[in-house]
Amino acid sequence: MIGGAQLSVTDLRQAARHPVDYPVLAEHRRMGDIHMHITNVSANGFMVESDLAIGRGERVMLRLPEIGRIEAHVIWVSEGRAGFQFERILRPDAFGSMVDQMQPRAKPKPRPRKAK
Repeated sequence: MIGGAQLSVTDLRQAARHPVDYPVLAEHRRMGDIHMHITNVSANGFMVESDLAIGRGERVMLRLPEIGRIEAHVIWVSEGRAGFQFERILRPDAFGSMVDQMQPRAKPKPRPRKAK
């Protein structure tokens, strides 16, 4: 595949990150289907917490809400975490909708019971 993520981009690390709690099943060329847990996401990429044997530059294909199938490249790996960069720019409206769907929902507060 020609092109792909620019692995040397450092300016993009300053993008706003949104904390999320989102399990995802990704496809890896060598390992097949792998389970990952996305803990934060930005318009440029995401971070997972996982003890995968995956290295810098490797690619995964995953499906995200509102975005659909998208490829991502490993930018860094450290102590059970890994950072990925999306292979394409996400539209701002689709990104916002994706984050809304990925963020954990607050549990509704129980209503006080009425006295009988």
